[in-house]
Amino acid sequence: MKYYACFLPMLDAQKSQTFRPQHLDYLEQKRSEGNIFANGRFVDGSGGLVIYMAESEEAAKSLAENDPFVIEGARGYEIHEWDIVITGK
Repeated sequence: MKYYACFLPMLDAQKSQTFRPQHLDYLEQKRSEGNIFANGRFVDGSGGLVIYMAESEEAAKSLAENDPFVIEGARGYEIHEWDIVITGK
């Protein structure tokens, strides 16, 4: 399994507010299926980030493209494979 950082830049704040419940439901579904490592919004209101776990960039892209935020034009998306490094303290 590989990690993919998916930036979700804000395109339409009103649509983002309208479709937020569907977006959160989608993320919860994908989390329960084992496809999400982490997610969260940017506090400056510019969008958010989802770290997908997928076998390929194409699979990660499909996950992003099926997010209601993306489908409804509330957010764009940009995906990058992420070579995660976690340090323990």
